Amino acid sequence: MSGTNSPEAVKKLLENMQSDLRALSLECKKKFPPVKEAAESGIIKVKTIAARNTEILAALKENSSEVVQPFLMGCGTKEPKITQLCLAAIQRLMSHEVVSETAAGNIINMLWQLMENSLEELKLLQTVLVLLTTNTVVHDEALSKAIVLCFRLHFTKDNITNNTAAATVRQVVTVVFERMVAEDEHHKDIVEQPVLVQGNSNRRSVSTLKPCAKDAYMLFQDLCQLVNADAPYWLVGMTEMTRTFGLELLESVLNDFPQVFLQHQEFSFLLKERVCPLVIKLFSPNIKFRQGSNTSSSPAPVEKPYFPICMRLLRVVSVLIKQFYSLLVTECEIFLSLLVKFLDADKPQWLRAVAVESIHRLCVQPQLLRSFCQSYDMKQHSTKVFRDIVNALGSFIQSLFLVPPTGNPATTNQAGNNNSGGPVSAPANTGMVGIGGGVTLLPAFEYRGTWIPILTVTVQGSAKATYLEMLDKVEPPTIPEGYAMSVAFHCLLDLVRGITSMIEGELGEAETECQMTTEGASSPTQSSEEQDRQSASDQMDKEIVSRAVWEEMVNACWCGLLAALSLLLDASTDEAATENILKAELTMAALCGRLGLVTSRDAFITAICKGSLPPHYALTVLNTTTAATLSNKSYSIQGQSVMMISPSSESHQQVVAVGQPLAVQPQGTVMLTSKNIQCMRTLLNLAHCHGAVLGTSWQLVLATLQHLVWILGLKPSSGGALKPGRAVEGPSTVLTTAVMTDLPVISNILSRLFESSQYLDDVSLHHLINALCSLSLEAMDMAYGNNKEPSLFAVAKLLETGLVNMHRIEILWRPLTGHLLEVCQHPNSRMREWGAEALTSLIKAGLTFSHDPPLSQNQRLQLLLLNPLKEMSNINHPDIRLKQLECVLQILQSQGDSLGPGWPLVLGVMGAIRNDQGESLIRTAFQCLQLVVTDFLPTMPCSCLQIVVDVAGSFGLHNQELNISLTSIGLLWNISDYFFQRGEVIEKELNKEEAAQQKHAEEKGVVLNRPFHPAPPFDCLWLCLYAKLGELCVDPRPAVRKSAGQTLFSTIGAHGTLLQHSTWHTVIWKVLFHLLDRVRESSTTADKEKIESGGGNILIHHSRDTAEKQWAETWVLTLAGVARIFNTRRYLLQPLGDFSRAWDVLLDHIQSAALSKNNEVSLAALKSFQEILQIVSPVRDSDKPETPPVVNVPVPVLIGSISGPGMSRPFVRTDSIGERLGRYNSSEPPVVTDELEDLNLWWAAWNTWYRIGSESTKPPITFDKLTFIPSQPFLTALIQIFPALYQHIKTGFNMDDLQKLGVILHSAVSVPISSDASPFILPSYTEAVLTSLQEAVLTALDVLQKAICVGPENMQIMYPAIFDQLLAFVEFSCKPPQYGQLETKHIANAKYNQAEWVALNYVPFAERSLEVVVDLYQKTACHKAVVNEKVLQNIIKTLRVPLSLKYSCPSESTWKLAVSSLLKVLSIGLPVARQHASSGKFDSMWPELANTFEDFLFTKSIPPDNLSIQEFQRNESIDVEVVQLISTEILPYANFIPKEFVGQIMTMLNKGSIHSQSSSFTEAEIDIRLREEFSKMCFETLLQFSFSNKVTTPQEGYISRMALSVLLKRSQDVLHRYIEDERLSGKCPLPRQQVTEIIFVLKAVSTLIDSLKKTQPENVDGNTWAQVIALYPTLVECITCSSSEVCSALKEALVPFKDFMQPPASKVQNGES
Repeated sequence: MSGTNSPEAVKKLLENMQSDLRALSLECKKKFPPVKEAAESGIIKVKTIAARNTEILAALKENSSEVVQPFLMGCGTKEPKITQLCLAAIQRLMSHEVVSETAAGNIINMLWQLMENSLEELKLLQTVLVLLTTNTVVHDEALSKAIVLCFRLHFTKDNITNNTAAATVRQVVTVVFERMVAEDEHHKDIVEQPVLVQGNSNRRSVSTLKPCAKDAYMLFQDLCQLVNADAPYWLVGMTEMTRTFGLELLESVLNDFPQVFLQHQEFSFLLKERVCPLVIKLFSPNIKFRQGSNTSSSPAPVEKPYFPICMRLLRVVSVLIKQFYSLLVTECEIFLSLLVKFLDADKPQWLRAVAVESIHRLCVQPQLLRSFCQSYDMKQHSTKVFRDIVNALGSFIQSLFLVPPTGNPATTNQAGNNNSGGPVSAPANTGMVGIGGGVTLLPAFEYRGTWIPILTVTVQGSAKATYLEMLDKVEPPTIPEGYAMSVAFHCLLDLVRGITSMIEGELGEAETECQMTTEGASSPTQSSEEQDRQSASDQMDKEIVSRAVWEEMVNACWCGLLAALSLLLDASTDEAATENILKAELTMAALCGRLGLVTSRDAFITAICKGSLPPHYALTVLNTTTAATLSNKSYSIQGQSVMMISPSSESHQQVVAVGQPLAVQPQGTVMLTSKNIQCMRTLLNLAHCHGAVLGTSWQLVLATLQHLVWILGLKPSSGGALKPGRAVEGPSTVLTTAVMTDLPVISNILSRLFESSQYLDDVSLHHLINALCSLSLEAMDMAYGNNKEPSLFAVAKLLETGLVNMHRIEILWRPLTGHLLEVCQHPNSRMREWGAEALTSLIKAGLTFSHDPPLSQNQRLQLLLLNPLKEMSNINHPDIRLKQLECVLQILQSQGDSLGPGWPLVLGVMGAIRNDQGESLIRTAFQCLQLVVTDFLPTMPCSCLQIVVDVAGSFGLHNQELNISLTSIGLLWNISDYFFQRGEVIEKELNKEEAAQQKHAEEKGVVLNRPFHPAPPFDCLWLCLYAKLGELCVDPRPAVRKSAGQTLFSTIGAHGTLLQHSTWHTVIWKVLFHLLDRVRESSTTADKEKIESGGGNILIHHSRDTAEKQWAETWVLTLAGVARIFNTRRYLLQPLGDFSRAWDVLLDHIQSAALSKNNEVSLAALKSFQEILQIVSPVRDSDKPETPPVVNVPVPVLIGSISGPGMSRPFVRTDSIGERLGRYNSSEPPVVTDELEDLNLWWAAWNTWYRIGSESTKPPITFDKLTFIPSQPFLTALIQIFPALYQHIKTGFNMDDLQKLGVILHSAVSVPISSDASPFILPSYTEAVLTSLQEAVLTALDVLQKAICVGPENMQIMYPAIFDQLLAFVEFSCKPPQYGQLETKHIANAKYNQAEWVALNYVPFAERSLEVVVDLYQKTACHKAVVNEKVLQNIIKTLRVPLSLKYSCPSESTWKLAVSSLLKVLSIGLPVARQHASSGKFDSMWPELANTFEDFLFTKSIPPDNLSIQEFQRNESIDVEVVQLISTEILPYANFIPKEFVGQIMTMLNKGSIHSQSSSFTEAEIDIRLREEFSKMCFETLLQFSFSNKVTTPQEGYISRMALSVLLKRSQDVLHRYIEDERLSGKCPLPRQQVTEIIFVLKAVSTLIDSLKKTQPENVDGNTWAQVIALYPTLVECITCSSSEVCSALKEALVPFKDFMQPPASKVQNGES
């Protein structure tokens, strides 16, 4: 007021006052003298006051009643001009605040009168206003009167007055309350005791209020009364009032002065007791009203809702809720419920519109919404108001689509509806948007044919209402179509925006506070930890409370929001609207995510996802993905069921892309609209900005993106980024240019999305990885069973995520690679290929990434990174393995030097390639291995060398590519060279490592386990190498076996000297013998089928055309190699404790090889046998490194005889030599037993030889084409071994052994030769030569015989056995040995042509044997053993066979040789026999001899037809020789010879002397075949003996008698036969030889009788005489013969008989004597 207080202003006031008074007196001069006077006195008064007082204004105020009086009187004149002048003057006074209370009262009274007279109404209002606004002097009654005055002016007939009055009232009401506020402000420092308000009596309660407050109270109370149509208490004099005005006033007070009501209980009381009931009462028509229900049937007419009141009520309610919510919790609940109800579809459109506007006002106040939530939703048994509001909005929006706006034409205007067809647009018009050109431009929602335009209602974030502001309208306005929808839409958006920004703000604060408190608590400087902890816990409690509210708010609203937003999203045809909806859904999703509300988060995300995909498409994908989250698509909202509306198919969006759906079954094409793409971008945005809170919903997001990427035809490229696929890939993918330009952007965002995963925390990252994995699993499931292009989205993105998170790769490596490994096993090749691509890229990236600490110091990580590479080895798909190997190759090339502990894994990968995995794989793996062997052996830890050996070996075993196998054997040779060159270094390192491991193992208490323990580690390495080569030596392919075998034996030969002495033990047992075992096993089981030529162009030699033959070669090589090692390294091996056991095993192998049914093997075995037997005394080469055996033992050269007396053999060989040696000294090699041991070795060799011999020559039981018969070279070699072997064992060689030997020799010779081999072995027809085998046999016997010869006495008992053996061979000449039943089998296509071999083969051999027998007998005839064992008899017995066969012998030479041999033997043997006659040792020989003579001289065999006369005569001379032998060697010694024998001889001679050929021959033949010479010889011998008168012994006499008796008998026989023949022949002359014979007999008879006469009578037996006389009658009968020669001879024979003519008596006596 400084302006009114300044001296100038005061001066001016005084002047103005005086001039006003003057003007007044002038005006009233004529008509109103009293007034004039008053005015003039007033002038004086003013002057006086001005003169007297310094404080002029105060003085004026004191006297204001008087000062004002003239003007009041002026007004009383009711003259307009005067009144105006006065009112202006009064106003001037008021404005200077020089009016006292009394004066003011007077002024008001004066104004009241004017008002009642309806004068200067506007001026009045002005005056009142000035009066009340310039000062606070007007109170109570005066104030109320002034207010009433204004009210009354409001209801005049004049419109301007009315409006001005209304404005004035509003201002006055405001002034009243402003005063109160000022008063409160003034008194705020004075604290008063609040007085409890008792009851609801307004009168009593007023007493506590201060003056201004009281006025305000009274005024407000009366306003309520007036609106309620009750009489006012304070505003006395009111004549009329409208509710609308009252409500407006109430609203303005409540809105402008909320603090008054909040601070003063009295006012709060008014609110509760008056305002709220009033509002509720006034609302009732709206609540009850149902559109369309005002039919006559209703019992009482319902009052219709009245727009002006209703709208104002809603405004009041808005204010009440906004300002006094805290006071009116319960009431607000009612108001809010009402608001919700007003949105019902059956309410009038305008009501719904204003209700939506009201709700919008609430929606922009998030804090208020929060309070609702706390007060209602979070309380038990309370309406869920907040939820209801949101749901109501949702239902409201839905109803706008589903229920068309209907109602009476007055309230609803159809004109706004573009569909002229009626309220509901028919589905047929759905295409309309596209047709009506102009329409498309309008932003609108369209759903199932209902088209609702989107109007620009308000600016975002402010609730600017349209209809709530229509205070001048009485009739309800027409609501344009789309208005309510647009407001509701904004409500939702503002609601979401408000809630989310509020909660996120608070969340942010809470987080920062939390960090600050925790940081504070942790800082050590603060002493008051208690306090801190306290504050922290308070903080926590606060946080918990807030969080509960946030969660409740979200939980309450999300269902409704989602339902509404989904529907709007589906219906939206406007890009901006869509964007807003998506933004709302996105912010909600993110908020739910931050609060950890999974269900709601997933629901919002699902909605965005569905929007991204074509209609109906979404359902298949998302319903499966989120089945758990949103199992039921409808959310129950307080009884109302709000369906999740699925996108409608008839979208009016521009189609921007057509593509293939990602599904198991091909399903035609799907279309993507621009809205889908917009949603997709939102989805990307969500994932990009809020990835950290997505958690499990990553699955939804990624699944959707995967499908979109698929439809858009984006394919992964290197590094996992997605690029637009080539047009070729999907002919059905059609993209518009619009989307084409978008694709790179989308692909870019996609990549950025995964790049940003590096900023996610570990948990979120895991969620992302898990989601990608499960997505990938689905894609895998889909790709099963068909070879369609699979979706590679997940795999590509896993790769991308892995690559950007390399700095913390450890935390995601396992799940990541674990899954990719599964992908690698997928049957779909494209899928696999990408899995492998991703995996290998990750491994390579991981190895090259500069980790902190670097990989070289973080072995665990390095192994972790390499591990999946190893795991890939378990996958069988070749393409994957190829990728794996390429990766290994790249790793080797880039990081080969720094692999360190990763080597075993890398080598493992190469080694894991299996045989069946195809050539290219093996080739690649082998390339890697070659690289390793050539470049990296020195850089890898020595402990890995063994793995290299194993891997190289495993390649040798691969049978895909022979060259690789052979090269790998070469690699093994190179590796062995490397070991050899760097032996010391490797040994040192290995020993160091071994020590460390040993220590480690001891700490753990476990046993250190490695192959070939306890050999030193370096030796183990060698042993592994040998073992590998050993395995290759039994490979199925001959070339590999051959190469490996050569390499093995070469490397043992070349580098074996590096081994410790003790390790040789392992080499022998674990490597060489093990190998021999396996080769033996494979060879014996090998297939005998013929192998067709390999590969068509390679010819296989017939000696290798079966697997068996090929194995044979291997066996030969192996056995030879081992034997060679035994030979050359004997000086190393012999000092080993169990050399003899090894020797046994080696012999066993030689034996089984020798007995194998394969000529090549068996022969080679014998060669090896020969090789090891030649080791008589190996001399140590001077250049060989001295191996340190415990004792250096010289190996003896040849063992002398150590068999003591009675010891036929050094040891009884029941146990193995090894055991026996153990008895001497278990700890060190035997020293003294050296000779003994060697002897044992030889005996072991003999036993083996014997077993080989007996087994190999034993004839098989049955024969067929395939029966195996040992070859001649084999048998020869076998027998040739014996002499050498015998030299070592002869001291202990006894009869048993000889017998064994004999069996073998016999069987060996008996083995036949196959016809196809015979030309090479058998001599030609003409030559009689021995085969080498037969030579060998005879040599063996010869060696033996010579040894016996020089050997001790006790060895000579072996002679007979040797004779037996030789004689057995002699028999072969006539009776070739049987080989089993070979001869008896007549196989049509026999392999063996016996005729060929029998005839030619054995004769020379048998004959040679016979010669040997004769020689030997000549030397040994007198040996005791030879005599005792009846050797002579056996020889005779043997010779009897060829002699009896004679011409039937296979060879003529045989019997001739037999005869000459017999003669030789007898010439030596008979004297010996005579010498031992008394001992009876030869008794059985004589009959045998007799039979032999008989069989030979009178053979049953017929001479061959072609025998020449010379030959015959020669043969006859041989017979004669035999008879001569009898006459010279036997008969002279008859007294030493058994009688029977002599008798047999006599009979034989007798038989020989008579020609006894049958008469069946022609004469010519008989001439030849008659053995006249022989007969003569026999007869002469007979005679010679019969005439022997020098009988010295009874024996000789006996022979004479025998001879006579025989002779006589012979004569008798001849004569009888002659007579017979003569009679039969009749006139025919008898055959020449018969005549000769009879003449010879007759002569003999006469000679005999002569000699008998000469003989001493006592010498002649009576029987003899009787026989002689008995001849007589026969002779007489011959007289009739016709031959003159016979007659003359007969005459001579008959003449001597005259001497027998004597008287009978004397004859008898004589005979008796």
